[in-house]
Amino acid sequence: MNPLLELSKLGQSVWLDNISRGLLNSGELKRLADEDGISGVTSNPTIFEKAISHGSDYDGAMRELIHRGASDADIYDALTIADIQSATDVLRPVFDATHGDDGYVSIEVSPKLAHDTEGTIADARRLHAAVNRPNLLVKVPATREGLPAIRQLLGEGVNVNVTLMFSMEHYEAVAEAYIAALEDRVRQGLPISDAASVASFFVSRVDTLVDQLLEEKMRGVGPGAAKAAALRGKIAVANSKLVYRRFQEIFGGARFKALAEKGARVQRVLWASTSTKNPAYNDVLYVETLIGPNTVNTMPDETIVAFRDHGQAAVTVGDGLDEARAAFQSLAELGVDMCAVGERLSAEGVDKFAQSFDKLFGVIADKRQKLADVVNRP
Repeated sequence: MNPLLELSKLGQSVWLDNISRGLLNSGELKRLADEDGISGVTSNPTIFEKAISHGSDYDGAMRELIHRGASDADIYDALTIADIQSATDVLRPVFDATHGDDGYVSIEVSPKLAHDTEGTIADARRLHAAVNRPNLLVKVPATREGLPAIRQLLGEGVNVNVTLMFSMEHYEAVAEAYIAALEDRVRQGLPISDAASVASFFVSRVDTLVDQLLEEKMRGVGPGAAKAAALRGKIAVANSKLVYRRFQEIFGGARFKALAEKGARVQRVLWASTSTKNPAYNDVLYVETLIGPNTVNTMPDETIVAFRDHGQAAVTVGDGLDEARAAFQSLAELGVDMCAVGERLSAEGVDKFAQSFDKLFGVIADKRQKLADVVNRP
């Protein structure tokens, strides 16, 4: 049995953390949906930068846009929105079959707006209207300025994938924004059964940073060095397991039960950044350890291939909670503040996406010039 298909039986959806015109035009996304049970797609500026900068899949569309006098921003919008529309159409049967529980495709607001509440709201509304598909999620980062935008958008009926979450504090704030938005709709007499959101909690990036901090502690002497060595590669999973437990508490509580009785869906936890960055660790570490009901794991291509080949599917996300709490206690004793780690990773994540956004516009400008030269050549 394909281990990827086993995950859905255990309550976990598998989404693809990638998109490109080649993936869509070749029928590969449909194959992944049909054969591997892939039931969603996530995108971000880095993914689009890689897709558009490599190969010639977008050249024909760009030539036509250039001929019409499109600006670089117009070209970016046209290319990315078309890809998102195509992906949502491929996955529409999944959306319909699951009555809106799955089959979503995510597009991200401009990372330049991560600290601009009103700008984020306006860009999300624009993307929601432009894509015009029921199975769209608009990605909004869980920054301080993003949180009120998330509540406002969900309250308006714009479904949201909340991204760049790294700490318990981030998670609790996002869950509160979702529940508050549903309560806002109830007060206004609006339906809540079509409201959908996922809380994208990043995993491997936590180990990347925390391992660096632990290695600094290991350069010392005494029991602290040994304690630091024992924690390497364990904090990202522990962090995620504790967040899942909090998810169960929040969405199993009386406040959400009142909304569920009116048709509300839980805001599923989505495990993001689940490729293994450290070659010393298991290549499916961040999949096998975080399997459970009401979760999504969005995997890049290589992680999907690896899990299909040798992944073990079993409910694991609730295992080892005592060990996770002990690991956090040991981390605190070593002077590593996970709230501070989360804030640093959030800031770095926004910066990385902004850099990819700038790089992508540079690629578009360069290709635009080259293709324009061809178009204008006598």
